[in-house]
Amino acid sequence: MPHIDWSAIQQVLLDMDGTLLDLHFDNYFWLEHVPKRYAEKRQCPLDIAKAEFLAICQRIEGTLDWYCLDYWTETLGLDIPLLKEEVAHLIAEHPQVIEFLDALRNSGRRAVLVTNAHQKSLNLKLRHTRLGGHLDAVISSHELGLPKEDPEFWVRLQTREPFVPAHTLLIDDSLSVLRSAQTYGIQHLLAVRRPDSQQAPRYAEGFIFLEHFSESIQALTQMEPKKTA
Repeated sequence: MPHIDWSAIQQVLLDMDGTLLDLHFDNYFWLEHVPKRYAEKRQCPLDIAKAEFLAICQRIEGTLDWYCLDYWTETLGLDIPLLKEEVAHLIAEHPQVIEFLDALRNSGRRAVLVTNAHQKSLNLKLRHTRLGGHLDAVISSHELGLPKEDPEFWVRLQTREPFVPAHTLLIDDSLSVLRSAQTYGIQHLLAVRRPDSQQAPRYAEGFIFLEHFSESIQALTQMEPKKTA
């Protein structure tokens, strides 16, 4: 069970892809579906298309463009939002996510989705999942002009969703994002052990790992509700 002192937590910032939602959809979409459609458009072998696509990815990784569907639509000449719809049946919540969100809010703590996902991707996933009705706020980094990997992002987030770093928990599957939040001063951090259900669990030093949401549900339901101001 993650060693989180829930009595010290007032607010929880939650990533979406790989944290609340299974990263299998995104991995399949970007690593298989997009290269396939790009190869068809370019009328070239799949391995050539994948190499060209990978080269672009490496140039912009960690920037807002990396997450921007409009950027990819223009760069690749493909309707990326439409392509996402083609495989939207793969979008899925991780087990017990909704139960966790309900336990979190019932305990008096605020549940805020903070994602790098582009608004068009965010809208698609909110349509295909039950997340929307179980969150107190939804914020995309595109609204703030910086990705979560940039420590300045958290400064800007304070203008939209004020939080006390010492009493805030961030749950994310990205170690670079967790390091960014740590640099800013967020005290409580959880890394998702298995973002993609189709891949092996990850092991890395430096952060406490969340194995299953059931562990946190149990801890939250055993506590007295936290009083809100």
